[in-house]
Amino acid sequence: MLEDGHLEFLLGDTGRRIRCGRIGAAVWMALRQHEGQCAAAADMLAELWDIDPVNMRAEVDIWVEEWCDAGLVRVELP
Repeated sequence: MLEDGHLEFLLGDTGRRIRCGRIGAAVWMALRQHEGQCAAAADMLAELWDIDPVNMRAEVDIWVEEWCDAGLVRVELP
């Protein structure tokens, strides 16, 4: 977590850096708080920001897909 509210990942095996803005950082923290449960994280953020939960879930899914592609997370089916 950077002082300006952004989040930066450093992939140790490649040295690649992935930087997220404040929304990405909030999504990451919400996912961590909700043990990776996308729906719960999206619901919390939607309530905090007073936005449509369906739109927030779509935003969370976009971030998760990007992080999966980068190798930072993986999706596990129940």
